[in-house]
Amino acid sequence: SKMSEQLKFIVEQLNREPFKKNFNLITFDSLEPMQLLQILNDVLAEIDPKQTLDIREEMPEQTIKRMCGLLGMLKYKPPGNPSDVSTFRQGLVSGSKPVVHPILQWLLQRVPELKKRAYLARFLVKLEVPAEFLQDDIINDTYHQYEELVEGFKNYHKECEQLRTSGFSTAEIRKDIGAMEDEKDQLIKRVERLKKRVESVSNHQRMLEQARQLRVEKEREEALIHQKQEQRNQLFQAEQRLQRLQQQLKDLRQAAADANPESLMKRLEEEIKINSYMVSEKLPKELESMRRTVQYLQKTASEPAMGQADIQELEDKIKEVDSQINQLIEKRMMRNDPMDDKLTLYRQQASIIIRRKESKAEELQEAREELAAAERELRQRTNRAQASGGEEVVRGDELKRLVAKLRSKGTVYKKKRQEMAELKAEYGVLQRTEEILKERHDTVQQKLQSVEAEKGISGYSNTQEELERVSAIKSELDEKKGRTLDDMSEMVTVPMGHRVKKLNSMIVEKKSSLAPVIKELRSLRQRCQELSQEYEEKKAQYESCTAGLESNRSKLEQIIEMQIQRAAEEMKAYVSSDPQERKKAIREVYMKNISEQELLGKKLREKQKMVRESHGANMEQMKMWSDLEQLMECKKQCFIRAQSQAPIGQVIQEGGEDRLVL
Repeated sequence: SKMSEQLKFIVEQLNREPFKKNFNLITFDSLEPMQLLQILNDVLAEIDPKQTLDIREEMPEQTIKRMCGLLGMLKYKPPGNPSDVSTFRQGLVSGSKPVVHPILQWLLQRVPELKKRAYLARFLVKLEVPAEFLQDDIINDTYHQYEELVEGFKNYHKECEQLRTSGFSTAEIRKDIGAMEDEKDQLIKRVERLKKRVESVSNHQRMLEQARQLRVEKEREEALIHQKQEQRNQLFQAEQRLQRLQQQLKDLRQAAADANPESLMKRLEEEIKINSYMVSEKLPKELESMRRTVQYLQKTASEPAMGQADIQELEDKIKEVDSQINQLIEKRMMRNDPMDDKLTLYRQQASIIIRRKESKAEELQEAREELAAAERELRQRTNRAQASGGEEVVRGDELKRLVAKLRSKGTVYKKKRQEMAELKAEYGVLQRTEEILKERHDTVQQKLQSVEAEKGISGYSNTQEELERVSAIKSELDEKKGRTLDDMSEMVTVPMGHRVKKLNSMIVEKKSSLAPVIKELRSLRQRCQELSQEYEEKKAQYESCTAGLESNRSKLEQIIEMQIQRAAEEMKAYVSSDPQERKKAIREVYMKNISEQELLGKKLREKQKMVRESHGANMEQMKMWSDLEQLMECKKQCFIRAQSQAPIGQVIQEGGEDRLVL
C-alpha cells in the first residue's frame, strides 16, 4: 500500500549517507513521538546546518515555530486541506506519524534541491522593515543598499551556475594557460636570440618595420575575410527570412480569399460550440472525477495499513457484488421486453456518440496543449537566439540541414565513443601487462644482484645502465648542437627579411591551425556532456516505456488468444454435423435455457390463472370451514360447562347412548 511504500522509502534513505540510522520498518514504526521529531530535526539539520541541536534542550513551542518557519521557507505544502493549519501544527507538536512521515518523505526526495534553496534563502529572503521606519533617510538608504546587494548576489549566483554548467574544466584551462606561458617564454627567448643575431645586419630596423607592417596587413586581410563571411551569412539569413515572409504572406492571402462572412460565422459557431461543451460538460466532469479521486486517495491514506485478512475480505465482497450484478443482468435478459430492447439500442447508440464526442474533445485539448507548448518553446528559443547573437531561429531547409548534420555528428560521436571504450579496455590490458612485466623485472633484478654478489662484481649492472644513460644524453646533446648549427647556418645564408617572414608565417600558421581546433574541441566537449546526459535520460525513458508496453502487450496477447480459442471452439461446435457436438455450443446452450425458461414461465402463468379463477370459491370454502370451526368450539365449551354442572350419578345422554357420570 501507499503507507508501506512511504515507510520503506524513508527507512532506505535514513540508512544511507549521511544519516546512517540503521533502521528497519518495525523499529522505525515503533519510534516514540519525541524520537520521530528528533529524526525530522536531523534531516532538517542536513539541509540547513543551523538547525543542528537536541530538541530536548529546547521548548516545544520554539521547536515547532523553528520547524514550521524552515518548512515554509522550503515551500512545503501539507497534504489535505491547506487552510487547516492548526491541525497540522498540533500533529507536529505531538509527533503524529500521519503528519511527520509525509514531511520526511518530501524532504528526503529532494535533499540537494532543498540544500540549495536553504542556502539561497539566507541571502534572498528580504527583511521586513515597517513603513514608518523607512521614513528615516539613513534607514531608507541602507535598505536600498541592502536590496542592491541582494540583486547583485542573484546575478553573481546566476553567473556561477552558468560557469558550473558550461562544461569547462578549470584543470584543463590551467593546463592550457601553463602550456601557453611556456610557449610564450620559448618565443620570447627565441626572439631575443634572433634580435642579437640581426643586430649586426644593416638596415635591420627598416626590415623589422616592414615585417611589422606586413603582419598588420595580414591581420587586416583576415579581418576582412571574416567580415565578408559574416556578411554572406547575414545575406543568406535575410534571404531565408524573405522567403518565409513571402510564404506567410501567400498563406494569409489565400486564407483571406477563402474567408467570406458565412464561413467565418460558421467557423466561429463551431468554435463556440466546442468551447461551450468543454466548459459546461467535459471540464466539470473531469474536475468532479479528480475531486472524487483525491477524496478517495485521502480516505485511503488516512486509513491504517491493511493486512492480508482485510484484503481477502474486500475480495470476497467484490465477488459477492459481481455475482449480484450478474444475477440482475440475467433477470433483465429473461424479461425480454421489446420496448426495452429498442431503448437499449438507442442507449447504446447514444453512449457511442458520447464516447466519440469525449474522445474528440480530448484529442482537441491535447492538440491545443501541444500547440501552446510548441509556441512557448519557439518563443523561448527565439528570445535566447536573439539575446545571444541577434539572429532569428533557423527554420525550413536550413533546419533540416542542421538536423542532418547533427545526426551525422551523433553517429560520429557514437563511433568515437566506442573507439574510446575499446582504447580504454586496451589501456587496461596494457597497464596490467606493464605491472606483470615490472614484477618480472624486479624479480630478475633481484636474481641479477644476487648473482653479482656471488661473483664479486656487485653494482656492475647499475654502472652499465648509468653509462648507457650518459651516452644517450650525450647523443641527444650532439643532436641539439647539430640543429643549432643548422639554424645558425640558415640564419647566415638566408636573408633577414625572409627569416622574419618565415618565422611570422610559422607562428601565424600554428596559431591559426590550433585556434579552431581548440574552439571546436571545447564546444564538442560541452556538446558531448549534453548528449551523454540526454542519452541517459532517453535511455531510461525508453527502457521504462518498453517494459510497460511489453507487459501490456503480453497481457493483451493472452486475452486475445483465449478469446480466439473460445471463438474457434464455438464455431467448430456450431458448424459440426454431430448433434452432440452442436449441443455443446454456447448458442445452443443459451437457446435451450431460454426455451426452458419460457416453458416454465408459461406453466407458471397457467397456474396463476387457475389460482385466480378458483380464488372466490376457495375463499368461500375457507370461510365455511372457519364457521364450522367456531361452531365446534362452541359445542365443546357447552359440553364442558354442562359436564361441570351435572350431579354425581346423573346419566347424560350423548350421541344416543346413556353414560353414567360419577
